[in-house]
Amino acid sequence: MTRARPTDTKARIHAVARELFMQQGAQQTSLRQIADRLGITKPALYYHFDSREALVASMFAPLIADMEAHLAALEAAPPADPRVLLGDHFDLLTRHRDLIVMLVRDLSILAELDMTTRMFGWRHRLTTLLIGPAPPLEARVRAVVAIGGMADTAVEFPDVPMERIKPAAVEAACAALGLPPARPAAVAKVKPKSRARRAT
Repeated sequence: MTRARPTDTKARIHAVARELFMQQGAQQTSLRQIADRLGITKPALYYHFDSREALVASMFAPLIADMEAHLAALEAAPPADPRVLLGDHFDLLTRHRDLIVMLVRDLSILAELDMTTRMFGWRHRLTTLLIGPAPPLEARVRAVVAIGGMADTAVEFPDVPMERIKPAAVEAACAALGLPPARPAAVAKVKPKSRARRAT
C-alpha cells in the first residue's frame, strides 16, 4: 500500500484545520480535534506540527512569502501603471482569499503571527508604489481607502467568485485614488455596406 507523502498529509491537515478554524476559531481548536477529524493519532499530527501555533504559522507562510515577493518585485521594477498594480494586487488577494477571510473572522491570529505589523507595512509599501514616498495627506487617505476597500471585497462577498468582483473593485480603487475611469474597449468599426446600384 502506498504511503501518503508528507506534503499530502500536510495539505490534508491544513484543509481540516482551515475548516475547524472557520467554524470555531483558532484559539478554540485543539490539535486533538484536528487529529480526530483526520482519523489519525495525535502523535502522528505532532510529527508534522508540534503545536497549534506552528500549524497556524505554516498555513499563513505562503501568504506572507507571496506578498513579500510581490512587493519586492514591484519595488525593483520601473514604476507600474496604478490600475495594473491594483489589478495584480487583487489577483494576489484572490490566491489567498480563504486565509484573508480567516484573519478577519478570527482576529487572534493577527496577534499570534504579528500580522498587524506586517499588514501595515505591506500597505505602506503599496501606498508608496501607488502615490510616491512623500504624498500629501489627501492622497494618503485616498490610497488607504483604495487598498483597504479593495481587500474588503474578498471578505464582504465570500460566495461571489473573485473574477466577478475584480473589475468593479479595481475601478472603485482607482476612483478612490482620483484616477480617470478606464476607457471601454474600442468598438470595432464596421464598414457600411455599399448600396446596390439600381438597374438602369
